[in-house]
Amino acid sequence: MHIHQEAEERHVLTVTVDNEAGILAKIAGLFTARGYNIDSLTVADITDNHEVSRITIVTHGPPSQIDQIHAQLERLVPVHKVVDLTELGPHVARELALVKVAGVGDKRVEALRIAEVFRARPVDTTTESFIFEMTGAPDKIDSFVALMRDLGLVEVGRTGIVAMARGPEEA
Repeated sequence: MHIHQEAEERHVLTVTVDNEAGILAKIAGLFTARGYNIDSLTVADITDNHEVSRITIVTHGPPSQIDQIHAQLERLVPVHKVVDLTELGPHVARELALVKVAGVGDKRVEALRIAEVFRARPVDTTTESFIFEMTGAPDKIDSFVALMRDLGLVEVGRTGIVAMARGPEEA
């Protein structure tokens, strides 16, 4: 007997929903009940009257699982629209991170030099530490954090990914 496993893919989904209590719990429950993982989750109100929110979910799995997630999200009552940006085509994905690094002497100088290369901005400075703010693609933030580990990385806070399809049309 040969078991065929589909390759896992990373997908960025945007879900437009009514801005009501419990919707985030419903969506998280949908993932939990089926054993799916959420890699990143962000939510923001997107209308002047505060009635609609946009949820950006990054998840991974085989194509059949992604299709199932998409279909199940569309069946939830307060969901207006589900868009798989990964399948739609080119899109822009960004994340914000705060990265605290402690160090003195050469390590401090090197942390500042690397931060400049990555366009990370110091938003808090003491004589023994920095907090850098940076936005960018998740891979860029991962690389910056990895380099800071050897220079005194203390703490990292990340917002999660927000994404939009490229071009003039709304996705």
